[in-house]
Amino acid sequence: MTFSLGIVGAGQFSGQFARLFLAHPGVRDVYVTDLLPERAERLAADEGLAGTFPSYEAMLESPDVDAVAVFTQRWTHGPLVLQGLAAGKHVYSAVPMAISTQEIAEIIDAVKATGLTYMMGETSQYNPATVHARNKIAEGAFGRLFYAEGDYVHDMDLGFYEAYQYSGGEEWKATASYPPLLYPTHSVGGVLGAWGTHAVSVSALGVVDERGDGVFDRSVSRFDNDVSNATALFEVAGGGSFRTNEFRRVGYPSHIRESRFRFFGTEASMEQLATVALWQDKTGVEDISELLEPKPTMAPDDPSLQHIAPELRAAFTSGSAPVHDRARLPRAFDHLHNGHEGSHHFLVDDFVTAVNSRTLPSVNAWVAARYTLPGIVAHDSARQGGVRLEIPDFGDAPRP
Repeated sequence: MTFSLGIVGAGQFSGQFARLFLAHPGVRDVYVTDLLPERAERLAADEGLAGTFPSYEAMLESPDVDAVAVFTQRWTHGPLVLQGLAAGKHVYSAVPMAISTQEIAEIIDAVKATGLTYMMGETSQYNPATVHARNKIAEGAFGRLFYAEGDYVHDMDLGFYEAYQYSGGEEWKATASYPPLLYPTHSVGGVLGAWGTHAVSVSALGVVDERGDGVFDRSVSRFDNDVSNATALFEVAGGGSFRTNEFRRVGYPSHIRESRFRFFGTEASMEQLATVALWQDKTGVEDISELLEPKPTMAPDDPSLQHIAPELRAAFTSGSAPVHDRARLPRAFDHLHNGHEGSHHFLVDDFVTAVNSRTLPSVNAWVAARYTLPGIVAHDSARQGGVRLEIPDFGDAPRP
């Protein structure tokens, strides 16, 4: 069984996924649309796609498209996902799921009502550290897990200025101020993707930016945001806590590793930094860095990456790490580019498999809500000076 897919947004990120979707044996044809038609036409020509559509609405009206993959700007995902589901299309969405509790609730209701497949493409679900921690938790190696940490530490100077200029046009500074806690899924998802619990309350604090260049300036920001760095402490169901950092002004080599994780249990712990990862128990320390290190499958100077800032290219070139189990992946992926520490191949395969088998994908709507909502509520907490707030929960996905 195969299906056809429409890519929504022909930006720097979507092109890498278009190639993977097209190569997957479960996908028949791939189309693309973009607000800037020339970008859609260039992507279609570069990747040999089936064609372009003049608008998202035209794509949704077409009987030639069975599913859509949304790769637009962060705050636009919720409404576009709802449009896609309402039109009878399966939906893959880049992160975050949405930017409000209401949008998330509406997506879950739409998935329930239509029975269509929805998946959020959270890369941390297959971050090597998350995969390894998930395996160790399943074995009971941590004992009782009681605390974890997840960081998404990506300095604006390392590629983000260029990325926002590319996607935001002349008014790019208004959107470059996107609140860090409303983009929480890399840090939250990396923790919860291993732990298998959910956050029930949060207290968060933000740091007002002092660069003074019009980014993170409330008078310029469309989000009324002047915070560039934020920290949140979450309570989890069943006891325990985890802390996340969302940093956009930080002296750290995010081009080496932008997401990193730590897990602490009663019998063992695991800690990851930029270039080293350690497994620790009461008897000693084991260096597991090689186990978690992806090997690149594409050179940073590959022509397909020419429109991406050099500081961001590592996210698009990483292969798989030894901890990744590639046995389930199509052989067509063996020599294709990967990205975000080996996650792209698995995310594409998750969605294609879910659509064709009518099963729930790994990051389905209910899981996506648990990865996204904590940040939305944390943003509210930080706005209120760190007051502790409860986090709504939509429960587990219904059993088929």
